[in-house]
Amino acid sequence: MRIGELARRTGVTTRALRYYEEQDLLVAERSDSGQRHYGEDAVDRIRLVRQLYAAGLSSKTIAELTSCVIDGRATPELLQRLSAERDGLDRRIADLVQARDRLDSVIGGASGNLHTGARCRRGTSA
Repeated sequence: MRIGELARRTGVTTRALRYYEEQDLLVAERSDSGQRHYGEDAVDRIRLVRQLYAAGLSSKTIAELTSCVIDGRATPELLQRLSAERDGLDRRIADLVQARDRLDSVIGGASGNLHTGARCRRGTSA
């Protein structure tokens, strides 16, 4: 498939796909005229890259880790790195859960203090 189709299927801009290629996160075959062509596996690879970006990993880290994630082969050092990344994700998830729980507490406490037509103002009482 060509770059435009891959962009449509993954929801990623063509500019982002070119960046992924520059960062060794994506590989394209080139036609005689220089056009990029991607295999069907590129869709799943882009989804993985986006998930890892969303998890807070850098493009350099993703490039180092994707070969292991995709083909399941790893060195002991890479497995340590993967474990460290997973542990970092676990910490961020715990922080997010704690933040959500605090918001739930504020929402629960504030819902009992609703006044029709009244506005909350910082530093003043309604």
